[in-house]
Amino acid sequence: MKILFTKLFTLTILLCSTAIYASEQTLPIPPILNNYAKDDKEIYLSLDVQQGVTEFIPGAANKTYGYNGSLLGPTIRVRRGEKVRIKVTNSLREHTTVHWHGLLVPGDQDGGPHQVIKPDSQWTAEFVVDQPAATAWYHPHGIGNTASQVYKGLAGLFIIDDDETDKLNLPSDYGINDIPVIVQDRRFSKDGALQYLTSMTDIMQGMMGNTILVNGVINPVLTVPTGLVRLRVLNGSNARFYNFSLSNKQEFHQIATDGGLLEKPVELNSLILSPGERAEIIADFSKFKTGESLKLIDGSKQILKIVFDGKSKASTELPKKLTVIDKNSVNNPKKERDFTLQGMGHMVSINGKRMNMNRIDEKISVGSKELWSIKSNLGMMGMMHRMRGTVLHNFHAHGTQFLILERNGSPPPANERGWKDTFFVRDDETVTIAAKFPYKGIFMYHCHILEHEDNGMMGQFLVE
Repeated sequence: MKILFTKLFTLTILLCSTAIYASEQTLPIPPILNNYAKDDKEIYLSLDVQQGVTEFIPGAANKTYGYNGSLLGPTIRVRRGEKVRIKVTNSLREHTTVHWHGLLVPGDQDGGPHQVIKPDSQWTAEFVVDQPAATAWYHPHGIGNTASQVYKGLAGLFIIDDDETDKLNLPSDYGINDIPVIVQDRRFSKDGALQYLTSMTDIMQGMMGNTILVNGVINPVLTVPTGLVRLRVLNGSNARFYNFSLSNKQEFHQIATDGGLLEKPVELNSLILSPGERAEIIADFSKFKTGESLKLIDGSKQILKIVFDGKSKASTELPKKLTVIDKNSVNNPKKERDFTLQGMGHMVSINGKRMNMNRIDEKISVGSKELWSIKSNLGMMGMMHRMRGTVLHNFHAHGTQFLILERNGSPPPANERGWKDTFFVRDDETVTIAAKFPYKGIFMYHCHILEHEDNGMMGQFLVE
């Protein structure tokens, strides 16, 4: 695996032009979205989807999109059991949606392409949060413009808390030792202008940039106390895969996957995330002195500089046991389905079909358990990419959480054994998952390389 992904990142770096550099900038921490009203266990939130101007490089103004601002969005933070009402106003000149990626909600509240918000219109999502603590996110999911709108800046974290996780004494001081890390890549011209889809490669493999941003800024610096630090990492890029590690080669522990806590911390020295995936990791920085630093890196590329202020927070710990995953909830599946991801660029499909809003591809009984097998098959086009070790597809499903049972017949690595909603699929690999479907409605499944999704690598399933 290490060789495969080393080749992957070498290739993607070569595909991109020279990176844009900027002076070090303090890592911005997205603010928590404040309620505009609150009743007993019912909260009311408001998002305004708007256009703004952002200078990624001083003096180079770019038109960008944001939620309640010019770029990205505030962190939505709720607790399990709360009823949430989120009023979304579309102030753009094009249609949009807001998809709650990783949340288990009814189909008509999912924010997929069936919940279109036209310009100068509003949509209110209403749902009860009924799932374990997790780091999810929100982003647009319209037909044909998901990739461009995410690229222009529409994304934000959605954090769920619960009583079980509160008892674990994990680092939880938001912005201090519990840090949101939204990693994205963007392409800039020499004068700092934001560029999109400038080559055939961008269409074929998905848009990959020449510069890394974290929480919307280039060359970010994060100052943290010594001791345990928790990073909530989101790969918010359109198409780039990352292999995260620490520059001093120290190990860290992954404590959570897309859908919540692992059963126990998994020790790692690197972590692969494909577009749309999230992971919570904890690193022990207790040996560092004031002013010392290290870097979160992807191969040889710097993602985030971490500086230590010498202060220590209240005592936190890394428990040996985190939770118990109810595997029985997906045992004894009643039906099996196969999905094959095929093609590149404009010639993408799933099971030989491209997305059609007027067609339901699969019908599922509410409350049922199923076994899905997802395979990537590029055929002759895949030969070059298999030789180079590149991975060109991943898979995301709405309205469900699932457990990965096998990768090509073998058990998944320990850090993939929690609840998931997104995962990568190598060419000629079959990933088998066990899924449950708690809510009725129309939901989507698709490759989360956003240009592939927009070009039709997506299908619909009806849960009834």
